[in-house]
Parts: sequence; C-alpha cells; structure tokens
Amino acid sequence: MQRNMIKWRRSVLQSPRRLALPVMTHPGIEKLGATVKQAVCDGDLHFRAIQVLAETWPTAASTMIMDLSVEAEAFGATAHLTDHDIPAVKDNIVRSAESIEKLAVPPLTAGRLPQFLKAARQAAEAIKDRPVMAGCVGPFSLAGRLYDMTEIMMDVIEEPEKIHALLEKCTAFLINYVKAFRDAGVSGIFMAEPAAGVLSPKLCDQFSSAYVKRIVEATQTDTFVIILHNCGNTGVQNKSMVSTGAWGFHLGNRNDIAKSLPDFPADALVMGNIDPAGTMKMGSPEQVTSEVSALLAKTAGAKNFVLSTGCDTPPLVPWKNVEAFFGALDAFNKTRG
Repeated sequence: MQRNMIKWRRSVLQSPRRLALPVMTHPGIEKLGATVKQAVCDGDLHFRAIQVLAETWPTAASTMIMDLSVEAEAFGATAHLTDHDIPAVKDNIVRSAESIEKLAVPPLTAGRLPQFLKAARQAAEAIKDRPVMAGCVGPFSLAGRLYDMTEIMMDVIEEPEKIHALLEKCTAFLINYVKAFRDAGVSGIFMAEPAAGVLSPKLCDQFSSAYVKRIVEATQTDTFVIILHNCGNTGVQNKSMVSTGAWGFHLGNRNDIAKSLPDFPADALVMGNIDPAGTMKMGSPEQVTSEVSALLAKTAGAKNFVLSTGCDTPPLVPWKNVEAFFGALDAFNKTRG
C-alpha cells in the first residue's frame, strides 16, 4: 500500500524539528565498495546503496541516483559511463525536423530503464519507515541532451516549432516512465530540469514548465508526487516552477533560498541547497557544519523548508562531510526543544 503523501507533508510542516532530504546515493555506492558504473547498470546494487543509506542516516525520504543520461540513452544517445563520474551523454542524435519526426518514443524496456525501475521497486518494498523518491530528467533537459544544448538554446528562438515537436516526444516518454515508477510503488520522483535554468522566465514557461505541468497532471496523485528540481534557477524562475503544479520544489545553491521562499506556496515543500560539489565534496567537515548551520538559521521561520543538497551529491564525497551535515542538523534541532 502506497503512502498518503498529503499526510506525510502535513507531518513535515507540523514538525518542530527541521528535517533533511539530501539527494544522496553515491555515498552508499562507495560504502558498498562499488563504482558508479556498476550501480547505474545494476538495479540490485542501486537498491542496496539506497538501503544502506536509509539504515545509516535519518533522512526524511530515500532518494535514487540522479542519472540524467539514462532517458537519452533509451532514445538512442550514447552514454559515457565511468567508475567515479556522473554519467554523461556523449553526442546528440537529432537536429533536423526530419530526424525529430522519425525519432521513436522508446519502450520502457530500452537501455538501462529496467534496472532503474527494478531499483525503485525493491526500495519501495524494503524501506517502510519513509517515502522513497525516484528520479528522472525533465523534458527540456532531455530534449537538450538529444539535440545539443548550445543548438537548442538558439533554436528556441529561431526554430521554436522544431523544439516543440521534440518536446512532445520527450513529454510522451516521460509520462510513461514516471507512471512506471508510480506503478513500482515509490512515493514520488525528483524531476531534474537543470537546462531550464538558462532560459528566460518567459521561455522557461513555454519550453519547460508547460511540459512539466502536463507530466504533473498525468501522474501526480495523493500517493505519488513530483518534486521539481532546477539547479540553474537563481530565483527568477521561481514563479514558473510554481506554475507546473508540482508538489514540491528543489533549488540549487545559486538560489538565495531564504529570499525565494515567499515565492512558493506555504504548503509546498521547498528543499535545498548546500553546494554538493564545493561544500559537500571539496569542503572540510567544519565548512559543511558552518554552511548547514547558517542555512538552517536563515530559514528557521519557514515551516515548509527542508534541508537538502543543491543537487545530487556527487561521487567521492567524504563520509565525514555527510556526518557533519547531519551533525549540524542535529545541533540545530536541539536548540528548538
């Protein structure tokens, strides 16, 4: 039986303690002695990495890997996989109107999609004390990986009809994929739409938020929710993000989250935004403690704020920095009684 996420959100909003929901799977992979390449190709290993973190840290929910290559790979793009780096798409596969017209929406058996769905299914079955959140790419970010990000930024102006045609196929696929995660039993999904962060608010409305809204309307229920992630949004796209109807919002470290909070509904969870690379990976435990403590102090009055990283925690984050993250959270909560 799936969790009622309306009740879960209410429990978060009413909690006297600040909760944390970092997007974090890679430390679990490394704790198992495995590599990124192994985990993104093996649903069983991916699940075990999620599970070991759930057993170790008091996260508000468990999250899956934010691999933004798996969907493009299913369409036919080549994904570059290595042991210690986040997977990346190597080449574009469409450019002309003709190639977009011929592009087939892939089945959910394509590429590594079945392994991600397997990990989601196993995590949903095994982790009962908190929601499990899967992950997927957003429609504009997927289109950019299929088309080429530099070229798509020009053609949203010069040939918008072509980009809309591509976005139609990306959206149709993502609706199917997100529904499959819902059927796997997880409680929701982090939809990563970082490429939208380089668009103007007006273009973001047209080429990202309008399509995200369609996915939200087709998939979101009381037991399955979408949290929209846009790490490129410095604050100017807050209202565009809200227009999607997503249940929650995840902001990157370029966003002054304390200033942005009033732009979001008071009953929508807003998550962020400790720098995952500069602080969590490259910083010292003391720096992590300082920055987490400062962020918690700045957002102390916002009941809908949930402490998180600004994006997926990358590979090779020191375990001591994860300890410092949760240690600072615990110290802050002790001051709140």
